[in-house]
Amino acid sequence: MRIDREAVHAWRLRRQFLEPRGECGAAEVADRLCGVQAQVPSAAETAVAVRCAEPRPGAVEEALARGELMRTWAMRGTLHLLPPEAAGAFLSLLAAARTWEKPSWQRAFGASPGEVGELAEAVGGLLADRVLTREELVAGLVADSRFARMDEQLRSGWSALLKPLAWQGVLCQGPARDGRATFARPEALLPRWRGLPEEDEAAAAAIPAYLGAYGPATPEAFDAWLTRNNTRKPALRAMFAGLGDRLATVEVDGREAYIRAEDADELAATRPTRTVRLLGAFDQYVLGPGTKDTGMLAAAHRPLVSRQAGWISPVVVAGGRIAGVWETDGDELRVTVFPGTEAPPRAALEAEAAHIARAANRPEPRLRLVG
Repeated sequence: MRIDREAVHAWRLRRQFLEPRGECGAAEVADRLCGVQAQVPSAAETAVAVRCAEPRPGAVEEALARGELMRTWAMRGTLHLLPPEAAGAFLSLLAAARTWEKPSWQRAFGASPGEVGELAEAVGGLLADRVLTREELVAGLVADSRFARMDEQLRSGWSALLKPLAWQGVLCQGPARDGRATFARPEALLPRWRGLPEEDEAAAAAIPAYLGAYGPATPEAFDAWLTRNNTRKPALRAMFAGLGDRLATVEVDGREAYIRAEDADELAATRPTRTVRLLGAFDQYVLGPGTKDTGMLAAAHRPLVSRQAGWISPVVVAGGRIAGVWETDGDELRVTVFPGTEAPPRAALEAEAAHIARAANRPEPRLRLVG
């Protein structure tokens, strides 16, 4: 079955609560998107708000407080918000990649696989019945002579030594204390936590979930989104093959890709859309397929979206394609349309700017169109 690229975009917009917007909460959005990146808390709030017909300021923090979401290091080693009952599948596949066993990782962060195992055991013990700040957790660890030399790495905001522990379900972030992050055992903090399933069970949950939001997609696109291409290729192929007739293949722009079999009829019937949306920084619509997806983002414009230090700009989406970027400056929202790209209708951009302002409980900004 051949699928038109514009139909793919329209289908993804619908599946991601972007056209139409959903009558949904933060947990439902995070579940559908297979997580919402939360390195920048305000970006996570925006990602939820742009998908809700009636956005509510603070929706993400409320869902975290109710235990409907958990914050942990997940896809690509970045902080994400995930429903606790769904998180284990993605974390299990991240753990199965065993990134910390690669020589390059060991050289960069100075810990052997055996030491990571010891660290996991020690952290599990320290967090067994309490929630600790980073300072408290590190103090408890470096008091043990085995971990004293890791003091600097453990205190680093990059948290490289803690990420493998998150993937193994040893820790997650807890409620902030006096503005400082805390850490806890997921099973102690989250009643909905179900632990980590075995790898085949995890793949059977995670791959269809991903394709249900970002399909059609290749195994390589899935792995780039999940582990930055760290899954062993035979294992990756086996995961997809193991799903059998739950998946179907389609052709998009001359390339074969996978969808969920249950989505075939809906995808084939989908028609292009002219919908305009303003999406915030690090939005999953961009991160799901990745900024190298030239069907969504022209290669010439990629540096304007994927910036230095891993920053992903807020984007203008028109008809499913990224047509520009935007930023706020005081009471002004400035939209920069990419060179050679038709500017979206001003009325549509103004409506989007008003929606974002309402979600943040701010006055409606003045729109300035550049390019």
